[in-house]
Amino acid sequence: MSVAILNGVTVQAFVEDEEAFKKCINESFKDLDVNGDGVLSRSELRKGFDSLLAVGNDAGNTKEEMSSLYDIVFEKFDSDKSGTVDLEEFRSEMKEIMLAVARGIGNSPIQVALGNDSFLMKAVQHESSKTQ
Repeated sequence: MSVAILNGVTVQAFVEDEEAFKKCINESFKDLDVNGDGVLSRSELRKGFDSLLAVGNDAGNTKEEMSSLYDIVFEKFDSDKSGTVDLEEFRSEMKEIMLAVARGIGNSPIQVALGNDSFLMKAVQHESSKTQ
């Protein structure tokens, strides 16, 4: 965990740098694809979001509420309704999520604690590499 300062411009610039964003997404997808079959199952995506986003861990949600949330997230990612999430579906949805985060943050800098492997930390690192 690290403390970083970022704003929406930082996140948006990272997403718009197709090479850097694609590399990050590809690495994350590969890490999540535990069985190496080239697609993410419901359980693989769930484990990924448990570790990458820590969704609901301290919100006091019941197992049923969390299961329902994960079902909704999976269905959103599985845009072709195949029962798995391929790399393109993952990339597309992560792009939308990151751009929504950028819009939500806006232009004012905020200080946040981020996981070292989180997508937002990757955006901060991307910005740092461009200014050096």
